[in-house]
Amino acid sequence: MLYWLTELSDGGDFFNLFRYITFRAGGAFMTALVFGFIFGLPLINVLRKTQGKGQPIRVDGPEGHLTKAGTPTMGGLLIVGAVTTSTLLWARLDNPYVLMVLFVTLSFAAIGFADDYAKVSKQTSAGVSGKVRILLGLSIAAIAGFWAAAVHPDALTNQLALPIFKNTLINLGVFFVPFSILVIVGAANAVNLTDGLDGLAIMPVMIAAGTFGVIAYTVGRTDFTEYLDVHYVPDTGEILIFAAGLIGGGLGFLWYNAPPAAVFMGDTGSLALGGALGAIAVATKHEIVLAIVGGLFVVEALSVIIQVLYFKRTGRRVFLMAPIHHHYEKKGWAEPQIVIRFWIISLILAMIGLATLKVR
Repeated sequence: MLYWLTELSDGGDFFNLFRYITFRAGGAFMTALVFGFIFGLPLINVLRKTQGKGQPIRVDGPEGHLTKAGTPTMGGLLIVGAVTTSTLLWARLDNPYVLMVLFVTLSFAAIGFADDYAKVSKQTSAGVSGKVRILLGLSIAAIAGFWAAAVHPDALTNQLALPIFKNTLINLGVFFVPFSILVIVGAANAVNLTDGLDGLAIMPVMIAAGTFGVIAYTVGRTDFTEYLDVHYVPDTGEILIFAAGLIGGGLGFLWYNAPPAAVFMGDTGSLALGGALGAIAVATKHEIVLAIVGGLFVVEALSVIIQVLYFKRTGRRVFLMAPIHHHYEKKGWAEPQIVIRFWIISLILAMIGLATLKVR
C-alpha cells in the first residue's frame, strides 16, 4: 500500500526509499513486531476469557503436559494478523505471488480456526473432521497451484527445478498442480505436527521464512540469478516483504509462547504458517529445497507416518510416542532441551538449503 508513495518521489528524496524491496521488508518486519507486542497481551486476555478451560490436553500424552491445562489456544491469530497487516501495508498489492501466498495463509488459517474453535467449544482433542480438513486443504492448494502455473514465466510453467543441477528442469505437465498440492498441504500438516511444545514450531518456521525470503529476493533479480545460475522468476522479490512480516509477527508471538507458554499457536497458526511456506516454495520454484530447509518438519511428519504404518502392521511402535519430539520427552529430555536442539537443527538445515543457491 505504501508503495504508492514512490509516485511522490523525484528520484532523490525520502519517498524514493519505498521503491526498494529491502527497505519495505524492514518496514514490514518492524510493523509486524510492534503489532505483536501491542496486541499480544490483549488477545491472550480475550482468548483466556472466552475459552475458559483453554486448549484440551490429551490424557495419553506426556505427563508433563497436564500442567499446561487452561492455556488458551488460537494464538496463531496474532501471527496471521501481524503478517497480513504488514504485508498489506508494505508490499505491492498488484504482485500475484504476494496475493497467492496471502490467499493460502488466510485460507489455511480459517481451517485451523474452525478446528481450534471446535476443540475448545466441545473440550475435546477432536476438532473438525479430518476428511473435511483435508478436502478443504486440497482445494485451497489446488487453486494456488493453478494460480502459480498461470503467473510463472512461460519457460518455467509446470516445470520442476532441481537444486544443485544447473539449468535442469523437469516438465511435470498436468502433474504440476497435484505436486503443488502435495507441497502446500504437506507443509501445512508437517508444521501442524511439529507444534507440540512451547516455542518448538515458531522458531523453525521463522528460520525457514527468512531462508525463503532470501531465496525469493534472489530468484527475482536477474543480476543474482545470472551470477548464481538459478532460474529467474520475475516479481518474486516482493515475497521477501511477506517473509519479513512473518518473522516480525513470529517474534512477537514467541514473546508470549516461550516456556511456559501464555498461549498456544493452535491449528490457526500452524496450518497457516506451513501453508505459507509451501506456497512460497511453489512460487519460487524451490519446492525440493523446502524439504531441506524444513527438514525438521519432514522428520516430524515421517515419524507419525512410520509409527502409524508400523503399528498397524505389527502392533508394535517404533517410537515411544509420535511425533518424534514426544519420543524424546518420553526418554527423559527436558522440554527446553528438545526445543533448543531442534532450533539448532533447523538453523543448520537452513544453511544447507541456502548453499544450494551457489552449489551448481
